Amino acid sequence: MATLDVFNTDAFNLRSMVAAVNKALFKPGRIGRLGLFQASGMTTTVAMVEIREGRLELITNSARGAPGTNLERAGRTAVPIAAAHLVKESRITADSVQNVRAFGSETEAELVQGVVDDELATLRAFHEVTLEWHRLGAIKGIVLDANGTTQLLNLFTVFGLSQQTQNLDLSDPTMDVADECVEIARMIEDKLGARPYTSIRAICGKTFLAALRDHVKVREAYNFQAAQLQALGGDIRDGFRFGPVTFEEYRGSVSSQQFVADAVGYAFPEGTDIFVTKFAPADYEETVNTMGLPIYAKQEPGKFNKWRDIETQSNPLNICTQPDAVIKLTSS
Repeated sequence: MATLDVFNTDAFNLRSMVAAVNKALFKPGRIGRLGLFQASGMTTTVAMVEIREGRLELITNSARGAPGTNLERAGRTAVPIAAAHLVKESRITADSVQNVRAFGSETEAELVQGVVDDELATLRAFHEVTLEWHRLGAIKGIVLDANGTTQLLNLFTVFGLSQQTQNLDLSDPTMDVADECVEIARMIEDKLGARPYTSIRAICGKTFLAALRDHVKVREAYNFQAAQLQALGGDIRDGFRFGPVTFEEYRGSVSSQQFVADAVGYAFPEGTDIFVTKFAPADYEETVNTMGLPIYAKQEPGKFNKWRDIETQSNPLNICTQPDAVIKLTSS
């Protein structure tokens, strides 16, 4: 039976709690596993994104000895973008470890640490899936709050750009899917300009991917029989390449929020630096102006030390610096 002062252990200090919450298993979803976003900390809660207007132009012919046309300097502006502030709380009571009997070589302190770690693992899972939600929002160009309607960040408005859309008439058996895929690549490349990239991936809703898979041109190209399906890993939803684009189904929803709508897709470049995640510091005295971490955890004693309230928080900023280089795919 636990007999020590359960809250007077190292399990409840800031350093131990931050370490515990950040070492839990990372399960953010598909976008996190792709490694698409370059993640790092920052010491402020607002990031300044500089926009430089690079351009090329043809030079007008002039008579020899005549003055040339003046070079107009490319303009540049800096846009401030604030990080989100995501806070989740929980409570651990003294009674939760009151009648726990030590087993084997475990000490009472280790039992308390186990309770804290389990609670932090649950809270971290909430932060992970929220980070995935925000990153998908950055891919789409609009980061939405948990309710699915409130806009936290509209990247098209911030950068003064418009979303590019490509409609694939998948109901038309004569449509050349290969040509459409090449056009998607051209649209992305036109917006990336000189920025390098390695590949193009499209995450799709289930009905969009099914319609693409069933299109006669795709079936003719792949001849989706048992042998070919097995060669593709046994499940077409895991992705297949057609022309320059790899298509895959995005599966996932939380609290009735569907991450990718059934009838659409989003094609984006991989191996480029336009997707960025920044983590701002927590709003605690000891973390002000320090380098931000992905997640923080802290505790506060309750009345008469009968419980400890645990707070976890993350302050991420997820952006795509060229949202018009992501192509929204629709079908008709």
